[in-house]
Amino acid sequence: MTTRNETPWVLPLRGRDPREKHRASTPLELLFDLTFVVAIATAAAQLHHGLSEGHWSAITGYLLTFFAIWWAWMNFTWFASAYDTNDVLWRTLAMVMMAGVLVLAAGVPRAFNEGQFGVLVFGYAIMRTPMIVQWLRVARDDPSRRETARAYAVGIGVLEIAWLTWGLVVGQAGGYAVLLTLIALEVLVPIVAERRGGTPWHPEHMVERYSLMTIIVLGEVLLSTTGGINAVLAEGSLSAQLLLAVVGAMLIVFVLWWFYFKHSHAERMEEEENHSTFVWAYGHYLVYAAAAAVGAGLGASIDVIEHVAHVSSRAAALTLGVPVAAYVLVVAYLQARDVSSWRSFLRAAATAGAVLAVSVAGLEVGLTVLLIGVVLAGALAFYLVSERNGYAVAVNKANAAAGKAVEH
Repeated sequence: MTTRNETPWVLPLRGRDPREKHRASTPLELLFDLTFVVAIATAAAQLHHGLSEGHWSAITGYLLTFFAIWWAWMNFTWFASAYDTNDVLWRTLAMVMMAGVLVLAAGVPRAFNEGQFGVLVFGYAIMRTPMIVQWLRVARDDPSRRETARAYAVGIGVLEIAWLTWGLVVGQAGGYAVLLTLIALEVLVPIVAERRGGTPWHPEHMVERYSLMTIIVLGEVLLSTTGGINAVLAEGSLSAQLLLAVVGAMLIVFVLWWFYFKHSHAERMEEEENHSTFVWAYGHYLVYAAAAAVGAGLGASIDVIEHVAHVSSRAAALTLGVPVAAYVLVVAYLQARDVSSWRSFLRAAATAGAVLAVSVAGLEVGLTVLLIGVVLAGALAFYLVSERNGYAVAVNKANAAAGKAVEH
C-alpha cells in the first residue's frame, strides 16, 4: 500500500475516464514538451539557414524532419490522454522517449546538410520503443481494448525495424521514395488500430495539449523577432527596415495566436465522429510546421535586411508569406463546421491571398513584414466586427421570439 506522497512502481493500464473533470496536463507532459522545443528549434534554425542561402531543398528536409518530431509527440500525447498512470515505469519510459528526442535533434543538421538520416532515425527508434512497451502493457491490462493495443504494438514494432534497416543497415536505399512510403504506413497505424476499438482519450485534455504545442511553435516567431531586436542593438543605430520588421513580426504572432484560439476546439472534438477527429489531429502537422516555418521565414527576411542573405527581397518575403498563408488556411479549415464557419474559411482564403499578394509585390522586406502583419490585423478586426454584429442579430431574434411567446 502506498501513501499519498509515494509514487507506485507499476499500475495497470486500463484506461482513464474520458469524462473526467478538470483534466489538465501533468508536470511530466510539460517536461516532455520542453524536449520538443529543442528539436523544433533545431529544425527551424536549419530551415532558416537554408532559406537565407537559397538552398530550397531545405524545405523538403524540414518537412520530413518535422514529421518525425511531430509524430513522436502526437503518439505519446494521445496515449497519455488515454492511459497515463504516472507510475515509476511510466515516468521511466517517458524519460527514454525524451532522450530519443534529443538524439533526433542532434541528427537534424546532418539530415539537412548531408541528406543522412541515420542519427535521426536512431533517435526516432529510441522514442518509439517505449510506445511498444506501453501498448503491450495495455494489451495485458485492458482486455476490452486488447486487439487495438496489439495492432498498435505490432504496427509500431514492424515499422521501427523497417526504419532502422533503412536508416542504418541498407544505407537509405531508395531515398525519398522509401522514406515517404514508411511515413504513409506510420500514418495508417492509428487509423487501422482504432477501428478495432477506440481508446479512451479525453477531449478537453487533448485540446489543451495541442494548444500548448501551438504556443510553443509560435514561440519560434518570437525567437526570430528577438534576433531582429538584437540586430538593431548590434548596429548601434535604429534601422527603419528592422524596426518595421519587428513591429510586423509582433503583429503576425499575436494574430496567428488569436486565429487559433478564437474557437473552442473542445466542442468540436466532443461532437465530431472518429474520421473528423483524425482530420483534426493530423491536420495539426501543417499548423505546427507552418508556424515554426514562419519564424524561419522571418529570420531569413531579417538576414536580407542585414545584407547577410543570398536571396532576393521577394524570395525572402515569400519564405514568410507562404507559411503565414498556409497557417491561416489550415486553421480555418480545421475550425469549419457549418455554413457560417465555411464563410469564415472563405474570408481566411481571402486573407491568405492578400498575404501572398503583399509577399510578391517586391517591396522592401521590412515594409513587407509590416504589411503582412497589418493584413492579418485587418482580417482579425473584420472578424471581431462580424462576430459582434452576428451576436447582436442573434440577441434581437431571441428577444423577438420571446416577445411573441409572451403575446401568445
